Amino acid sequence: MNHLLEFYGTECPHCIVMHDLVERLEKEEGIKVDIFEVWHNEENAKKLEELDKDMCGGVPFFYNTQTKKFICGDASYEILKAWAKGEPFTQEE
Repeated sequence: MNHLLEFYGTECPHCIVMHDLVERLEKEEGIKVDIFEVWHNEENAKKLEELDKDMCGGVPFFYNTQTKKFICGDASYEILKAWAKGEPFTQEE
């Protein structure tokens, strides 16, 4: 499994915005993100629950299994790219 994970809900408007940024990241940076839909897939929802551990409590949720860094909700492209590359970033509340 890739070390970059995205959890989303199909009808979630924030997830749709972030998914477009993930596609841009994959295209521009050649970085692969594994994507899991959780609103209609019970197995993926359980995987999200195991990783989230009350860090976010919802989607979109991004998790880097190497750095253990996560993003809750939507974020800028610059933050997403830093997260994916394992670089320092600050997510504003």
